[in-house]
Formats: sequence, C-alpha cells, structure tokens
Amino acid sequence: MSSHHIVRDNQEPALIIANGADCGDELLQQLMEWSPFVLALDGAVHRLLERNIRFDAWLGDFDSGANVDEMALSKMGDIQRIWAEDQDKTDLQKGIEFLITKGHKAANIIWGTGRRADHTINNMATLWRYHEQITLSILDDHSRVYPLAKQFKKWYPAGTQISLIPVGFASGIASKNLVYPLLDRTLELPHSTGSSNEVEVDGFVEISYSGGHLLLMECFD
Repeated sequence: MSSHHIVRDNQEPALIIANGADCGDELLQQLMEWSPFVLALDGAVHRLLERNIRFDAWLGDFDSGANVDEMALSKMGDIQRIWAEDQDKTDLQKGIEFLITKGHKAANIIWGTGRRADHTINNMATLWRYHEQITLSILDDHSRVYPLAKQFKKWYPAGTQISLIPVGFASGIASKNLVYPLLDRTLELPHSTGSSNEVEVDGFVEISYSGGHLLLMECFD
C-alpha cells in the first residue's frame, strides 16, 4: 500500500494517522486515495514505514525517532518534519492546529481509537475543541464519530446503528425516526447516554438539542 493521492484537492478532507489501533486495509486505502495531505503523528511513523504506507508529513516532538528506520523514511521521498514540542497539547491537537494553519477545512482521523482507552477518550473530546475551525471525524472499522450540530438531518437506511455521546452533558435533545425516540432529553456522563439507538425506517433522521455538546457515532456492525 505505497500510493495515495488519486485526487489532490484541498476541498477533500486531509488525513491524520494517529497512534491507536490499526484499521483494515480497505478503509485505509479508501481514505488515502481521496486525501490531499496525509499527516502522520509521532507514534505512528514506525508502523507506517513497516507497512510501506506513504505520508506527506511527520508531526510531533520526535520522541519516537529512535524507532524510525531512516533508510525506509528516505525512500518515501520528501517527508516534511514538523516540530511540535508543546507538552500541554496532545499530538492530535497539534496535528489539527497545523492543518488549520495550512487552510484545510476538514480532516479524517484514523488509528485514533483502540489500544489506550485514555487516548481514545481524549481524541473524541478533541473533536469538539476545534469544531468551529475545521470539520473532523474519527473513523475505524466499526464506526465514524463526529461533533453533532445543534440541528442535524441526514438520510439513513433502516437499521443503521446510531449512538449519541454527550461531551459532559447535552440537554433539550429531540429526535425523529429513531427506534428509541428522544423528547427534551438530557444526556450526561456517566449517568445517561444515547448509545445503541437505531434508525426506524429508510429516510431522514433529525436530531436537535439546545445545550451542551453531542458526538454522533455511526456504527457499522
């Protein structure tokens, strides 16, 4: 899996490869083919080189540099190295901020779940930190997670699994076309969540809420 960039268009989402669990080759190939820019975070680089997966830039404080095969890296061509030392931010936060400064409007994040649970939780919460500056999604082989606007409408086939995850809390939640409808509900971790809901019939799902923040998880299995 050495090639990417069938389309180079900054209107397409950039791709951030974090350091969580690997995704399957099918998802990885699909995202890389349509990504104008692939950014590898520090801890992921040695795994990308082992699998001959190309990327455009390597961002971090290079604390994993001792594990990197410089010869394999040189075969990738002109890889931009972006020094980002700020210890008060995660590599993912630094990567998102770099893409914002470069004018990217959207980014997909893979290898952002699995392995360490604290990293997974922090990565999901990070989606909301930048939601006004860039459109973000975290994807793996089982789900896609992204911040939910206060008014949401999208077409889904019946049976699609959907979970609503409050970031802290979310209030005034109402829904249409879900098997378990929500009406002026408040979700607050750890007391209540909107996990494992389901689209009732083929058609549009509508979700609205008035306070707090929600993540939407589209589940694939």
